[in-house]
Amino acid sequence: MKAGLTSNLFALDALAACGLAPGGDVFYQSVVEEECTGNGALACLARGYTANAALIPEPFAEQLVLAQLGVIWFQVHLKGLPTHVAYAGTGSNAIEAAIPLIQALHEMEHRWNAAGHRPADYAHMDHALNLNVGRIEGGDWTSSVPAWCVFDVRMGLFPGQSIDAAKSEIEQVILKAAQGNAFLRDSLPQIVYHGFHAEGYALSQDGSARAADAISALDRAHHDITGDTLTRTAITATTDARFFGLYADTPALVYGPRAEAIHGFNERVDLDSLRRVTKATAMFITDWCGTQEV
Repeated sequence: MKAGLTSNLFALDALAACGLAPGGDVFYQSVVEEECTGNGALACLARGYTANAALIPEPFAEQLVLAQLGVIWFQVHLKGLPTHVAYAGTGSNAIEAAIPLIQALHEMEHRWNAAGHRPADYAHMDHALNLNVGRIEGGDWTSSVPAWCVFDVRMGLFPGQSIDAAKSEIEQVILKAAQGNAFLRDSLPQIVYHGFHAEGYALSQDGSARAADAISALDRAHHDITGDTLTRTAITATTDARFFGLYADTPALVYGPRAEAIHGFNERVDLDSLRRVTKATAMFITDWCGTQEV
């Protein structure tokens, strides 16, 4: 994301170097916390910063994002019955009890990805929604049957999919799976929602003239710099675009440089791609806002 911030900043710098300024107001936002809740962008909107369009430089390979998923984070807290490992059969292992619950959640994941459940933007994807058990901890000592376990889950949602309905099904799946454990059926898991509680967003569903004009302006800018037509894509992640598009009546265009190994070892961005995006962003601002000499 630092690469995207750089492209936005130096696009404005490039205009200044040409003796030009945007003909309208351009708000440059650098916000904290895009990876867990998105509350940084939400705070900017709450303070009254609105616009006719937003350009978010997420690194999705110089493509325009037409749709993005929603995301729910939740924790599952399990209790067990501790005892010395020599008498393990008389206890209940909270860590091992998590395994069938995780399996049941993955079965739910496959149901949600079924062809009949996919909106048009994701019809071509067999597995757009990913469930990830990203963290697990439990127990107190190697020779004791663990009395507790907590695992953290991230689950994707399609645009238009109800968060409340999704949460209800998640809870039903977990509680039903818990019935297969003699201890858990009388000491049910606790489900805690934390972090992301995000709806999906589809720019493709914005039929407004402003959305069409903004997309056309970015298409022209991209073509002027690269010589290619701007590719449209649906992504299997989420971005801050949802706040602008869903809650602020602001078409949100996600367009940024090419990245590799995101959230992995040697995470990086292609510098030539970054330069192209910077130029295209400057051209977009020029087209969208007009310019004036300074």
